[in-house]
Amino acid sequence: MSLSPALRQKLATISTATLCTALFKRGLRNQFIQDVRPLNPALPNMVGLAYTLRYIPAREDLNPLAVFQNRDHPQRVAVDNCPEGAVLMIDSRKDARAASAGSILVSRLMMRGAAGVVTDGGFRDSPEIAGLPFPAYHNRPSAPTNLTLHQALDINVPIGCGDVAVFPGDVIVGDGEGVVVIPAHLAEEIATEAVEMTAYEDFVTEEVLKGRSIIGLYPATDEQARADFSAWRQAQGR
Repeated sequence: MSLSPALRQKLATISTATLCTALFKRGLRNQFIQDVRPLNPALPNMVGLAYTLRYIPAREDLNPLAVFQNRDHPQRVAVDNCPEGAVLMIDSRKDARAASAGSILVSRLMMRGAAGVVTDGGFRDSPEIAGLPFPAYHNRPSAPTNLTLHQALDINVPIGCGDVAVFPGDVIVGDGEGVVVIPAHLAEEIATEAVEMTAYEDFVTEEVLKGRSIIGLYPATDEQARADFSAWRQAQGR
């Protein structure tokens, strides 16, 4: 699957909370990655297809410092081959005691045109990464090298990230709260429904801030609420 510009633009306007609600309606209750936060929550939404990297527990005889001299080291290869517009999703076993990557590798992803990077572990150089115009999500800062705990193994295979199954090609959306994983075959219908949900929620927010009660408005159980929303949409061009 590839993300059309129209679908990418739709998803860039929708919160992860609204996307989770649309997914929940379809029985998908565990799509929001747990304990992962943006380093810079002020950046625009991150949208891209999943490209994955899997770590396993490090074994000392197989994972000395010298492994980084190997041009085929999976961590380096994943960063240097992550497709343009993709999100590098890293399975670090929910362990942030050692870094999944640092600012140099994240900068390389940015310069390659990736859409973002997510780990359920941590990044080193997190202040520098937070200053980049590039979406990055992690559990917490972790200065030690990943060699102390993690061993990069597989690229672009199904992984677990923050207790969520992530398959290569899944649609990933991140905002100021966190990251949600959308199965690729559902992305278009989820986005279309969520755009409608967002429009109504924007209308409701305006009404509530004017002092209107939520009873009958949220959800729209009163005919007047539906009529007012229709008029609002016409006035707003939405």
